[in-house]
Amino acid sequence: MDIVEFEPAHAEAFRTLNEAWIETYFALEAKDREVLGQPQLNIIDKGGRIFMAMLDGAPVGCVALMKMADGGFEVAKMTVAETLRGSGLGRRLMQRCIDAGAEAGATRLYLETSSHLAPALALYRAMGFRDLPPTETPYVRADVFMERPY
Repeated sequence: MDIVEFEPAHAEAFRTLNEAWIETYFALEAKDREVLGQPQLNIIDKGGRIFMAMLDGAPVGCVALMKMADGGFEVAKMTVAETLRGSGLGRRLMQRCIDAGAEAGATRLYLETSSHLAPALALYRAMGFRDLPPTETPYVRADVFMERPY
């Protein structure tokens, strides 16, 4: 399994992988549609990055780093194909984000998630993320806010 930089050809897989997990647990929201509909414009062109996990040439996971005004990056749109959940791929994707943030001189990684996603919360905490107070967010499902300072 390889983790590669996003290319325009990955846009459809980035969208469908994310829509699949979101619609399994929640409802797709306006901000999801905006970001997933144009990842090049909404993430890459704004100084962010997207990483795609590939297995035998097929996309099986992804994660985005969205540049923040404070010098950090928001970890967003991380998902792994249902058949590979629990395989350690989520940890590999998160480690790639941590490494990329360090390479970019980021001040922190930030994320918003849901208290209903216990495996994801356990992963984030195991990788050094700590809870923050609630803040304003465009996502109805987000009720947990975390950061990992550098």
